[in-house]
Amino acid sequence: MSDEASEEKGFKIVDRRGEETDAPSPQPADEPPGPADLPGIDFASFSLSLATSALYHMGLVADPETGKPSEPNLPVARQTIDTLEMLQSKTQGNLTEEEQGLLVNLLTELRMRFVEAAK
Repeated sequence: MSDEASEEKGFKIVDRRGEETDAPSPQPADEPPGPADLPGIDFASFSLSLATSALYHMGLVADPETGKPSEPNLPVARQTIDTLEMLQSKTQGNLTEEEQGLLVNLLTELRMRFVEAAK
């Protein structure tokens, strides 16, 4: 394709591979963090994330935007606890002692809180 044909379509392709670039500009404060800004995920942080979600759906954790607890949604909380139980079952024998202990403690705490929230 000739340069004239590119210009007729209104764009020009420039190959910049291998060129040094300046550091990326800082991210504006009102934009959510991108993938590079987030911490790495491991089994413990994933489990804690699910547990926090369950507590949120029980109305026990404040909404980060409003600072107020959410309306309880017990079926969703139960489903999240069930997800953690399924993870426990499917990872049996494949977790470190610390990971297994975390999962047992999270499930015990969530089950007790669920019973209280369901009253």
